[in-house]
Amino acid sequence: MHFNIANLHIARAVDALRSGGLVAFPTETVYGLGADASNAEAVKKVFAAKGRPSDHPLIVHIASAAQMAHWARDIPPAAHALARKFWPGPLTLILKRAAHVSDAVTGGQDTVALRVPAHPLAQALLTAFGGGLVGPSANRFGHVSATTAGHVRTEFGDAIDDVIDGGACEVGIESTIVDVSGAAPALLRPGQITAAAIEAALGAPLAAPNARSPRAPGMLEKHYAPRTPLMLVETDVIDELTRSFVRQGQRVAVLARDARQPLLANLTWIAAPGTPDGFAHDLYANLRQLDAAGCDVIVVEEPPFTIEWAAVRDRLARAAAGARHTA
Repeated sequence: MHFNIANLHIARAVDALRSGGLVAFPTETVYGLGADASNAEAVKKVFAAKGRPSDHPLIVHIASAAQMAHWARDIPPAAHALARKFWPGPLTLILKRAAHVSDAVTGGQDTVALRVPAHPLAQALLTAFGGGLVGPSANRFGHVSATTAGHVRTEFGDAIDDVIDGGACEVGIESTIVDVSGAAPALLRPGQITAAAIEAALGAPLAAPNARSPRAPGMLEKHYAPRTPLMLVETDVIDELTRSFVRQGQRVAVLARDARQPLLANLTWIAAPGTPDGFAHDLYANLRQLDAAGCDVIVVEEPPFTIEWAAVRDRLARAAAGARHTA
């Protein structure tokens, strides 16, 4: 019965997508705001719904690596090697785009970003749809990404056609992005799949991004940000800084890897998991909860400076960019 209900929901979503509508769907990373990648007018609706700049490229989600050749040209051996190793999964590859791919998808660039998601409902949707779906995070542009269907509904309400509920996302942060369109593969955005794992699959080191690297999703200085100003602080000053804010009559929200919170009024405290994967899984849900607490500032304990924490550090640094708050 549950299987039949899921199939009916997928069929309804496919009808909406084929009609040029917007459907939010779960992936293992975050929820995506889906539209037919071959329908430029539908893609424009994604930009309008999110308030996303038109030159900011989108990721095209496909059902399998076999569909790469429809969306990309001059596919290098490195792309095939990474697809074999990590697809379906939280890895996005940037390739030279095929001639028919719309500027609306690529942000006017000569490259296209492709990913094969691992979530079973995303796979079911893509297989039933039979084509590619753009799927940027299902939230307003620059804000905290959505990792549950409830987050999506809070963001958009009735402004989109449908939301497929696949529960909480398993990974919780966006995919690793590797540019394979240039002379050597380069890491553009860290994610759960680490640079070391990618280099092991390639048998060669990754290059660093440079001025010629294509623009990629989620790479603006300020991104993934709550509306409440967010500060990243070192572990040994959280307690002192929190007390200073409270003494000034400010309401403080804290995300730390320690459950031992100070006994203070006007304090909201979330103890985050101590592992990189656990912290990432809960990150956006935690930031949304703290953002909704009605506080004046969010204080986040700075993660360790190790490669395992690189993706979490990247998201938090962008969430904190531009925030100014003094104790």
